[in-house]
Amino acid sequence: MILFKEITKENFWDCISLEVTQEQVNFVTSNAVSIAQSKVQPECIPLAVYDEEVIIGFLMYCIDEDDGEYWIYRMMTDKNYQSKGYGKKALEELLRIIKEDKSHNKVFLGVHKQNTYAVKLYKSFGFYFNGQVFGDEHIMRLDY
Repeated sequence: MILFKEITKENFWDCISLEVTQEQVNFVTSNAVSIAQSKVQPECIPLAVYDEEVIIGFLMYCIDEDDGEYWIYRMMTDKNYQSKGYGKKALEELLRIIKEDKSHNKVFLGVHKQNTYAVKLYKSFGFYFNGQVFGDEHIMRLDY
């Protein structure tokens, strides 16, 4: 069962020790940088992703101050837990939480188009490329 937990001093080192595969290194911002970003952008919510009591990933989302919409800023699954459905379950749970806020009806995220596994995952949930590009990331949007 997928659980989200706050980043605390008890799980901080485990969280920043999570790794992606060598092929994904250029696509994923480190968890340490993301946690630091959440300290200067308090709207960002960083969470450790667990399967029961085992930390398997990290994500961070927020209501973006610039456009007032939900954004998934980060999402990663540790290389030892990839291709086992954890990313799909984590995204499903995060979207369930976001959709509880009835004052919003869309979610955005940025992804490198070369990160084919991530693009495939996001498309399976209904995300689509909206034509925006920020740096190296292409923006995907989900309407619900």
